[in-house]
Amino acid sequence: MKPRHKKMALIAGGLAALGAAAALVLNAFQSNLVFFFSPSQVMANEAPRDRTFRIGGLVEAGSVKRRTDGLTVHFNVTDTAKTIPVVFSGILPDLFREGKGVVAQGKLGSDGVFHATQVLAKHDENYMPPEAAHAVAQAGKAQKTVIVK
Repeated sequence: MKPRHKKMALIAGGLAALGAAAALVLNAFQSNLVFFFSPSQVMANEAPRDRTFRIGGLVEAGSVKRRTDGLTVHFNVTDTAKTIPVVFSGILPDLFREGKGVVAQGKLGSDGVFHATQVLAKHDENYMPPEAAHAVAQAGKAQKTVIVK
């Protein structure tokens, strides 16, 4: 093999390795990407059925029900326009309360119940996750628009 051919083979091998590495990084990034949806968007079928995503809004007052096992909790998340039932098995954050902002990560079941694997709560009186605050504001605007018509 001539030196020129060796050089070309080395360059081609390097480019192939670089392409494979880029493909692996992009695949890992895509599989760890989690999008946020409001309950109104979930009810409008904008959320994926087969992938993990986040849902946020307010914990509906009077909706928190705990099972006797001490870990499983059922509650509803609302953006004041639509409501999604959520089930979570695990330890809830100390600041989790009815009427307060929450973001849950998980998958939507075929029964329409969101099965959360992680629940995040706000950390003080003036904070709501930006995505949840935006979703509640959008739902409020949509509700006012419907009433005016």
